[in-house]
Amino acid sequence: MLVADVMTPASVTDKPDETLRASAIRMWEQQTGSLLVMDGEQLAGIVTERDILKAVARGKDADATPTGDLMSRDVLTVSPDTPLHVAARVMASRWIRHLPVIDAGRVVGVVSLRDMVAVLAALGPASGEVNLPADDLVSSRRLARIEAGDLD
Repeated sequence: MLVADVMTPASVTDKPDETLRASAIRMWEQQTGSLLVMDGEQLAGIVTERDILKAVARGKDADATPTGDLMSRDVLTVSPDTPLHVAARVMASRWIRHLPVIDAGRVVGVVSLRDMVAVLAALGPASGEVNLPADDLVSSRRLARIEAGDLD
């Protein structure tokens, strides 16, 4: 299975100067957890719901702060022909939830954890519960981040 089989169309904000509130409203209306920030036809960055939550929690003014101030600029991307398991490993190893999909230098979509969960859900019932070693790793990493107060 390839990224192209499960990706969703990209939710885009046209400019990095759009406010956090405008980005949050767009995310809510489009029921997405991220927006791609464009500079013309080029991907300039990505802003996620977590970025906005963190900014507001730290006292940023949602009506005055531009999305470009908190977007991630060094964005990992995949192509539509990337095997889905490769994209999943990239996301798991980097602790990210959204990967923009680029084809011939053009943004064509986003693959998200939600997209991958939908694939797993479609596989049907499992023959038995499996406890993978990675389950403990993910749980311990999450707990360590919470205990350390690491909100980044």
